Amino acid sequence: MANTLDPMDLKQILTLYKDGLSNRKIADTLSISRNTVNSYIKRLKGSSYSIDALLDFDNSKLEELFTFKTTLNINRQDELMRYFERVNKARNHPGFTFQYHYEEYRDSAEHPYSYTQFLEHYRRKYADVKGSLKLEHDPGKELFVDFAGRKLEVIDKETGEIIPVEVFVAILPNSHYTYIEACRSQKREDFIACCANALNFYGGVPKAIVSDNLKSAVTRASKYEANINRSFKDFARHYNCVINPTRTYAPQDKALVENAVHLVYQRIYYPLREMTFFSLAELNKEIHRLLEQYNRLLFQRKETSRAELFQTIEREYLKPLPAESYEIKDYRRAKVQKMGYVYFSPDKSYYSVPYRYIGKQTLIHYTKNIVEVYYNHQRIALHQRNLSKGSYNTNKDHLSSSHQNYMDWSPEYFKNKASVHGNYVVACVDKILNGLDYPEIGYKRVMGLLQLHKDYGSQRLDRACQRALAANMVSYARIKNILKNNVDQNSLFFKDLEDQQSHIPKHDNIRGASAYQ
Repeated sequence: MANTLDPMDLKQILTLYKDGLSNRKIADTLSISRNTVNSYIKRLKGSSYSIDALLDFDNSKLEELFTFKTTLNINRQDELMRYFERVNKARNHPGFTFQYHYEEYRDSAEHPYSYTQFLEHYRRKYADVKGSLKLEHDPGKELFVDFAGRKLEVIDKETGEIIPVEVFVAILPNSHYTYIEACRSQKREDFIACCANALNFYGGVPKAIVSDNLKSAVTRASKYEANINRSFKDFARHYNCVINPTRTYAPQDKALVENAVHLVYQRIYYPLREMTFFSLAELNKEIHRLLEQYNRLLFQRKETSRAELFQTIEREYLKPLPAESYEIKDYRRAKVQKMGYVYFSPDKSYYSVPYRYIGKQTLIHYTKNIVEVYYNHQRIALHQRNLSKGSYNTNKDHLSSSHQNYMDWSPEYFKNKASVHGNYVVACVDKILNGLDYPEIGYKRVMGLLQLHKDYGSQRLDRACQRALAANMVSYARIKNILKNNVDQNSLFFKDLEDQQSHIPKHDNIRGASAYQ
C-alpha cells in the first residue's frame, strides 16, 4: 500500500521544477521515485495554474488538485533488508544458494519482490567492491550541514562548571566556503538557528540543504525516503529551498562535510586548545576570527581560496534571502472547548477561535511571538502570544452574537441601555452597580431590571424606580414587586405624608408609610 506524501513535499517538487531541474534530478534530490515525480509534473502541466500560484496555495487547496502518493513502500523494503541480514550471515556456509533463500523469503513475505529484484537489492546492499567517485558539485545547488563529533567547552563564571558545547559546520561543496558556529546543543531550536545564521553568513540560499539524519532534522530515518522534521521543513519553505537528508549507511553522501569537520579540527580546534572562554559569544567571536583566516587560505593545488571561489563563482547562483528572518515554529494539538477557546498547554492559557469550530480537533502553530490555530490545514485564528499563565485571549469576531454582547458589558454600557427608559431607571442602575465592590456581580441584576420593561413598559418601570429610590429600596426583586402589585400606579399620598415636616428626626433606619403597602 502506498504511503501518504506530506503536502510540503509537493511544494519541494514544485520549487525544484521552477529552478529548472529535470524530473530525474528532482527525484534524486528528494529521494522520491522518478515515476512519482513524473506523475506530479504531468498534473502540474495539465492544470490551469502557474507554479508560483501553486506554491502560494494552502495545503487543503493543493489536496483538491493533487493526490499525494509515492510508489515506495517502506514496510516492504524494510522487511527485505531485515531478511538480507540473515542471508548474509549464511553466505559462507557450504551449499548456500540465493534461490533457496529467495523461496524462503517469498513464502514468508506478504508482498515479495521478484527474484531479479531480490538479487539486485542484495547486490546493492552487499556489493563486493565499492569504488569511489569524484563528485562534481554545481554552484549554489547544495549546502551540507552537520555537527562536529568533538565538542568545545565554556566555563560558567559563577560556579566554575565546565560546559561542553556543540560545533555546527556548514559547507558549500562547489567553493568549499565554510561556516562554523558553537551552540548549546543539537536540539531542533539550536540546529535551525545555526542553519539560519549560516544562510545569513552566505548572504543567499542554495536549492537544497543536505543534513545528516539528526533527530533535530529527521523524525524517521530511511535510506530512500526519510521523514523530515515539521519545523525544519517549515524552515526550508520560508527560505524557498528543500531538505535532502543523507542516506543511512551511505557515508559517501556526507564525505565532503566529514572532511570539512576534519579540517576544522586542525584549523579551528587546535589554535583554541589553550584558550579559556566564559560564554558562547566569546567563543564564537574567536571561532569567526579563525574561520575568516581559514576561508582565505589558498588550496594546495589551486591558486585561489575558498572565499575567492565563493565570491567569484558560487555567490551569484544562490537565491536571495527572504525579507523577514525565520522564527522557529512548534506545534500542539488541541480540541476547541464549548466556550470557543483552545487550551494552549505551553503557557497554560486560552485562545479564541470562531465559535463554529467548537468540538473540532485543531493544530496550534506557535512561535515566541505568534499563536496560529489551524483546522484541516486552514488557519482559523491568529493571536499575538500572551505569556501570562491562565490568560484568556479573545478576538471578538470569533464570538457568537450573544457572547459578543457579553464582552461589551460595563457600567457605562448598562447606563446607556437604561437611559432610553428614564432618568430614574438610570439612577437605579447606577445605585445597584456602585453598591458592589465587583461590578460584574451586579450585571445580571441590572439585566433583569431592564428586562422588566418588556412586561410593564418603560413609563411604569421609570415610576417604579422612582418609588424604589424614594424608599431607598433599590433592588431587582423590590422593583419587580412594585410593578407586580401596581404600587407604582397608587396615589402618592404616603409619599406626601413623608414629605411633610415630622417631629421624628430623619434616620436611615426609619422607613416611611409607603414602605407598608
